Amino acid sequence: MERTFVMVKPDGVQRRLAGRIIQRFEDKGLRIVGLKMIRMSHKQAEDLYSIHKGKPFYDTLVKFITSSPVVVMAIEGNQAVSVSRKLLGATFGFNAEPGTIRGDFGGSKGLNLIHGSDSPESAQREIPIFFSEGELAKYEHADIGWVYEEPERK
Repeated sequence: MERTFVMVKPDGVQRRLAGRIIQRFEDKGLRIVGLKMIRMSHKQAEDLYSIHKGKPFYDTLVKFITSSPVVVMAIEGNQAVSVSRKLLGATFGFNAEPGTIRGDFGGSKGLNLIHGSDSPESAQREIPIFFSEGELAKYEHADIGWVYEEPERK
């Protein structure tokens, strides 16, 4: 099973969409192994967005992401990164397809509701910023045999 990082950003929390967004991942059959609401520290924001350091939008992004609580999640499943990215939709809400999180709830460039790891390597870097290994639950859903075929469960 692959693991990915997903975060409901301040605009998603402030618009009371966190529960509906989390439900999308569960409906798809993904397993939430870590979940918490936090007020992200400046250090966590810098670590998360370190790949954007030096870009014109970096300071604004750090200020925005630390402005209000966020919901951070570690999610597992078959092809978790690519499946989650499809659920998110295009980065800018006005470009996102209906049926995706950003397509259904977003219309802005900067207020795009959600962050998701863009690769398994990014997930491995991002998850430890917010979760210790001991905070990640190890379990299987009772219906896993009805979500994934046997070879996909590994």
